Amino acid sequence: MAQYIIPPPPQPALHVHDGGHDGVHGEGTLFPVRRVYCIGQNYAEHTIEMGGDPDKTPPFFFQKNPDNVNTSGRFPYPPQSDDVHFEIEMVVALMRGGRDIVVGDALDYVYGYGIGLDMTRRDLQSLAKKSGRPWEIGKAFEASAPMGALHPVSAVGHLNSGRIALSVNGVIRQQGDLNQMIWKVPEIIAYLSRYYDIAEGDVIMTGTPAGVGAIQQGDALVGEIENLGALAVKVV
Repeated sequence: MAQYIIPPPPQPALHVHDGGHDGVHGEGTLFPVRRVYCIGQNYAEHTIEMGGDPDKTPPFFFQKNPDNVNTSGRFPYPPQSDDVHFEIEMVVALMRGGRDIVVGDALDYVYGYGIGLDMTRRDLQSLAKKSGRPWEIGKAFEASAPMGALHPVSAVGHLNSGRIALSVNGVIRQQGDLNQMIWKVPEIIAYLSRYYDIAEGDVIMTGTPAGVGAIQQGDALVGEIENLGALAVKVV
């Protein structure tokens, strides 16, 4: 039998919320993360603040690495950057996969929803944009995807609207509504499935409202989405 020459890395995973007050259903209930897809500029006001055109089509995507998922409640300020930004987003977790999924069927592929932060080395991302290079150096770094527990569709239904907000040290910095997404969840899933073999275990970060900004060590971030509770993250 073939053997690995080094130990395989641990499986990235998210906790699953049980509807109680502890936030998770024990240490044994986990959702394994396969890939992390992120849609860019999916709220019109954020698109404008980033210098984009909200009427531009089609959507565009980038990826974070599965092991960028961070459930510790702590975000270590990354190296080689002096301008790290927060971006609050709804996370969609898939329980099925496929190709060329029809928009009308797309929600049948969703296991649940959660809260995530797309932490961004904005200075490095801006340099990459100006040079026409990929964004990974600004987006896909260690611990750059803080996420909370997933809420199954069976418990919360499908979220088409609801308040989404983020505060820093108790001050609201981002605020919007999920219904402001340019590309809705079914459209995102259907579009991705035209270009990738999406699969169970994939998670999708669905974009952020306007108001993104820089953080400093010691900051306390709290992201909230209606019906999904809150995600608290300390910058260390």
